[in-house]
Amino acid sequence: MAMDRTTLNALALFPLQLEAHYKAIPVSHRHWAPPSWDGIPSERFTAIEQLCHVRDIEIEGYQERIRRTLEESHPRLPSIESEPLAIERDYARADAEAVLHAFRDARARTVETIARLDEAQLARTAEFEGYGPLTLRSLVHYLCSHDQQHLAGLQWLLGKIEAERVLKAGV
Repeated sequence: MAMDRTTLNALALFPLQLEAHYKAIPVSHRHWAPPSWDGIPSERFTAIEQLCHVRDIEIEGYQERIRRTLEESHPRLPSIESEPLAIERDYARADAEAVLHAFRDARARTVETIARLDEAQLARTAEFEGYGPLTLRSLVHYLCSHDQQHLAGLQWLLGKIEAERVLKAGV
């Protein structure tokens, strides 16, 4: 049994959703941080930083984890510390269009790889730091879940932006 079509479709469509959610953020707030991050369903990143994070986790996280799970015997897959990476790579100054383009290309490669996997490959195992033992199929579902967390993070930011507007208006 290959990877289920629902998950593959969600992965393939995510770059369009990410771009649409990002573009819903007012230009004036793409680098804005709320006074409190309490309740955010993703990492504590501004809108532009969310994009950069998703791109880097795709390439250096999930693509590498998939490769290692396919090539190694039960590898230990490390988690990636996102906040130091954001500082090191100066996410706040990134060009959104370039980031979205790089992400679209990377995601197309990821989906192409996953779509070709057979049952034996999807059943390969690994140990993912913070998640425990899993199969490659599990890893693909976690990638899809990670996508949804970042759409939720952008929606959360929109909520905070609207709340800020209301507070400033004194309503």
